[in-house]
Amino acid sequence: MSNLEQLKTKIKEKLPDLDMVIGWEQGFDPLRTNPLFMRTEEDVDKMMWGPLCVHNLATYLPGLKGKKVGIVVKGCDSRSIIELLQEKLINRDDVTIFTIPCEGVISIRKIQRIVGTLDYVEAVETGEEALRITVDGQAHKLWLKDISASKCERCQHHNALVSDVFIGDPIEESAEDDYSDVTEFEAQSNEEKLAFWFKEMDRCVRCYACRNACPMCVCRDHCVAQSRDPHWITQEDTVQNKWFFQMIHAMHLAGRCTECGECERACPVGIPLLLLKRKLNKEINTLFDYKAGTIIEATPPLQAFKVEEDNINERGW
Repeated sequence: MSNLEQLKTKIKEKLPDLDMVIGWEQGFDPLRTNPLFMRTEEDVDKMMWGPLCVHNLATYLPGLKGKKVGIVVKGCDSRSIIELLQEKLINRDDVTIFTIPCEGVISIRKIQRIVGTLDYVEAVETGEEALRITVDGQAHKLWLKDISASKCERCQHHNALVSDVFIGDPIEESAEDDYSDVTEFEAQSNEEKLAFWFKEMDRCVRCYACRNACPMCVCRDHCVAQSRDPHWITQEDTVQNKWFFQMIHAMHLAGRCTECGECERACPVGIPLLLLKRKLNKEINTLFDYKAGTIIEATPPLQAFKVEEDNINERGW
């Protein structure tokens, strides 16, 4: 029996005690998947697992607080669940976590850059090393290493860090993350960096998909982007307003962002938003030796107070 079939069997066993289980199902074409809210055994039969299952389903959990919910997670998604538990945004007793070791997911944007239009995807077949896709009558073979999401290249958590039902054999963790992408960007002058971000933000349409897809953005009803009391940001279509929102968004995630990449994936115009979040995570890691969503018992550093921080020489100026 495959790992997926074993997982479906386990979900069906536990489904009577749960209000729902969240997983993935086939989307509007063979390349895309959608979140699947399973309430019956027939729903469970629709579930998928594999490199096409890109969504971080932990985003839905805060809105379902108080219900008995099962959720299928990848290793990186489990970090978001840990962070939500740390902040008491969900209750551990109410959440049943199902998982299979993850070998990575695809980037739709990378596939589009290679193939061109993805308006008419006719067939997709995934193998251990390659993905075969037929688009508008043209067949393509794409190596998974060339189309994997950037986060997968540096992933240190193929196995979920917290789970109730673990199916399959754990994958040995070997990747390292030296934040080389952030260091490379930091090497530019301040003028170059500002020019880069202003050019990127000029394309922003203020749809707030980055905020809505983020599992840690939980104050959407009171978001500064739309608040009128106090009135932080205008609705003017200016680069300054867009940049202001993204900086607030990034700062609100400092020490909390698990780098799931949903903000960047959801952006309809392809702004590299994860670079902002990774810059802050690099500083948090340097100052506090902390990576979000890796230890349930830990307290995020910006939600705690110490008179003397170990790595900040506050009195030595």
